[in-house]
Amino acid sequence: MTRPLTVIGLMSGTSLDGVDAAVIRTDGERVFAHGPSFELPYPSELRQRTRDLLDRASELDAHDPELLSVERALTLHHVETVQTLRARAEMPIDLLGFHGQTIFHAPAQHRTWQIGDAALLSRETGLAVVHDFRSADVAAGGEGAPLAPCYHAALLHDAPRPVAVLNIGGVANVTFIDRDGTIIACDTGPGNALLDDWALRHTGRSCDVNGNLARAGRVDRDILERLLAHPYFQRPAPKSLDRLSFAMALDAVRNLSPEDGAATLTAFTVQAIARTSLPHRPEVWFVCGGGRHNPMFMEGLRHTLQASVEPVEALGWNGDALEAECFGYLAVRALRGLPLSSPLITGAPSSISGGRLTCSGLHPIPQWLGDFER
Repeated sequence: MTRPLTVIGLMSGTSLDGVDAAVIRTDGERVFAHGPSFELPYPSELRQRTRDLLDRASELDAHDPELLSVERALTLHHVETVQTLRARAEMPIDLLGFHGQTIFHAPAQHRTWQIGDAALLSRETGLAVVHDFRSADVAAGGEGAPLAPCYHAALLHDAPRPVAVLNIGGVANVTFIDRDGTIIACDTGPGNALLDDWALRHTGRSCDVNGNLARAGRVDRDILERLLAHPYFQRPAPKSLDRLSFAMALDAVRNLSPEDGAATLTAFTVQAIARTSLPHRPEVWFVCGGGRHNPMFMEGLRHTLQASVEPVEALGWNGDALEAECFGYLAVRALRGLPLSSPLITGAPSSISGGRLTCSGLHPIPQWLGDFER
């Protein structure tokens, strides 16, 4: 067996709130240990500059000066995150799993774009970096997302089934594991992104803290039903979204009060999750991502799903570190050539591996790399 590696996984999601980092020890199949984790929020200026790129991403040139400037700033923010966590971990780190920051995702156009300079990250940290996890799947005809289901399944091997892991990030996605172990996954619809943008616009805060804005409002049922009539919700899984796929929802609620707009956008996320077609009703939904901290999401899900809905902490998991851990796990899978996706997860024609290895400026190249099938 290939020996396990100690990896720092790095994730910056579509919520654009910062970099999550977590230490994990794994051989890409089993998880042997969970180490410490750390989150480094984006400064408000960097978050805004990154958010501005999203509006132009479909037409951006890869050599655009602002894009390159933001990419460098984001990468150095990752470097700071890694160095801080290494100091806290007090253990040798073998490898980094670097997701980067998604600025555009359009699998129908065979495009997915995560910015971040893996060579710079490798040089500054002195570590090998696995990155570019999604493009091989998209090039093969898959959705390129979600990629967490393999990790969820590794952690849930003894859990009662059917079971679902729901991630409410900027976009929401679900991993469903059926009674026979079959894994089905998809993006369900908007997660936090619409509500975050609305809250920032009306309160100056980057999220609806504790769901207070939505709690004070009333759902506009007519607008909600119009939003739920979007063709995306009639498509079967697998399917995936860009952060801005439902940006028109902000226009739909523009004439509502801040409170009613927040209530309607919150209900939109909840109802989109509830309308996701799954083969069987999960016995329990375990929720990760920033959305699990919003009581209005959790209350709405419990009421609408009529099922047990619990944060992943009920399993003993660290919900704030889960996606970062995932990309540490996937980094080792990529080194071993193991699948990162499959037809029922991303719609790829077969099980697809992916990722690229960068060892920029590393001398000598780590000996353990020779242990892995390339």
